[in-house]
Amino acid sequence: MAVLNFKGKSFVQNYHLQVKYHQLIPRKEKSLTDKVSLHDNLIIHGDNLKALKALLPTYAGKIKCIYIDPPYNTGNEKWAYNDNVNSPMMQDWLGKVVDKECLTRHDKWLCMMMPRLKLLRELLTDDGVIFISIDDNEAHRLKMLMETDIFGEDNFLAQLVWDLGTGTAAGNFTRAHEYALSFARSKESITNFRYSGIEALISERAVKKISRGNPASQITFPPGIGFEGKDAEFTGVIGDREKIRIVKGDMIFKQGKLAKPVTLEAGWAMRNQILSWLDGKETFDSKGQKVRRFFFDNKGRLQYEKERGFVNPQSVLRKIASTRKGSAVVEDILGKTAIDFPKPVELIRFLVGLVTSDNDIVLDSFSGSGTTAHAVLALNKEDGGNRRFILVECEDYADKITAERVRRVIKGVHKAKDENLKKGLGGSFSYFELGPPIEMESILSGDDLPPYKDLARYVFYTSTGEEFDEKAVDEKRNFIGESREYLVYLFYKPNIDYLKGTALTLDRAKALGPYKDKRRLVFAPTKYLDQDHLDQLRIDFAQLPFEIYKLVK
Repeated sequence: MAVLNFKGKSFVQNYHLQVKYHQLIPRKEKSLTDKVSLHDNLIIHGDNLKALKALLPTYAGKIKCIYIDPPYNTGNEKWAYNDNVNSPMMQDWLGKVVDKECLTRHDKWLCMMMPRLKLLRELLTDDGVIFISIDDNEAHRLKMLMETDIFGEDNFLAQLVWDLGTGTAAGNFTRAHEYALSFARSKESITNFRYSGIEALISERAVKKISRGNPASQITFPPGIGFEGKDAEFTGVIGDREKIRIVKGDMIFKQGKLAKPVTLEAGWAMRNQILSWLDGKETFDSKGQKVRRFFFDNKGRLQYEKERGFVNPQSVLRKIASTRKGSAVVEDILGKTAIDFPKPVELIRFLVGLVTSDNDIVLDSFSGSGTTAHAVLALNKEDGGNRRFILVECEDYADKITAERVRRVIKGVHKAKDENLKKGLGGSFSYFELGPPIEMESILSGDDLPPYKDLARYVFYTSTGEEFDEKAVDEKRNFIGESREYLVYLFYKPNIDYLKGTALTLDRAKALGPYKDKRRLVFAPTKYLDQDHLDQLRIDFAQLPFEIYKLVK
């Protein structure tokens, strides 16, 4: 197998394991919710590597779709390498802007991406998918890094080509495309992608706008469209030649589907009759996807909304907006173009729509202007889903731009052209800031002791590898959760006197309560029980701060 080598690789291969767990500090005043919770939509301000590590205890293996738009490493983005890796060479890199003159530009970019991608993989569900926007500067290196060191070549899905429609000069060519590189955590767990959307049955050029001044509209049904029921019923609806007529083709059905395209011409008053007839019919498009409803848009085009079905989309993404559209939307919402080249909502909505449904979670750890949250909320509005988003943004604009856009999208943007956006897409989010690291050794000195639930989250995840449920915590009983193997207990208070004077005694062990069919895993500063008593009571003991029963690998 080919190997990708770059400066610093040996130091960052396992750096994600050395990154300390940090506290996530809730900020009620910046949130848009009645109750701040890690199980809400989330916006996190802080270094994305540390934030991803902080999310592991709650969200490891829970994220269905990841979309990221990292620096393209063009040399003009003014990003700097900021991971405090224990290497003299990489210490020298710290804080220095990576520009075109930097001879180690590609090495620094790969060193920045590698630990983040490893943590992102840990957050994905088995059937989860990651999409990464990128261009020609790093696309080939990123694909090789993903194949050789992160996901494996067997989990490569596609290198989607996004047709920008317009482009910029790039050497001898005009660059009019970017990529969306996609990998699965486990390709074997994925079936065909799902997609629900609205498509025009005819092109805009073929339609006369329906209005009282121009009452006629041509409506074309393509071949393959299905109408369950008697063919004569539909023919009868269009039989009134004074109001509606066939202007091209014939109504020829084979097995309930049109064999040839048919173009009708309908007056203003007839369009509701057409929609009434179509409403409730078992109708399918040419790919066999069920049509949920037909409707006329504001240009008089007859369109249909499909139910979620299974498709194999093309790898070239055409006519899905552009960064110009993304900039225009941000300007409409915030009154200014706050971020350079933001992705359009339509692109992320399309990618997220392929993978997710219902209660799935979408993560973006390079969130910028918050387009991913906008796309998730728009998709929920469209199909009634309850997807959640998690955004991570390290820059100072996380509140004033990222979160502010999401606030306005949720509440409504009065001047927006889109009617749904004007009314508001609804929803909520909890805002967190990255706090100090959880230093287990600080328990010895009493410095910077973490809150009970933060330490509980840390020891539960690192000892069980399973999701931590904050609602299950009963601090009075010292109970912090139940895993497949254990009932887990934590004797701890952020108080040095408590820690010096607390031990697992026989009385405390008996007071833990019934152990069901599981052993008890107990964290405490020390114990006054021998191993025989521990075995009789089915207790595994882990001393703070030295022992974590099972480290995450």
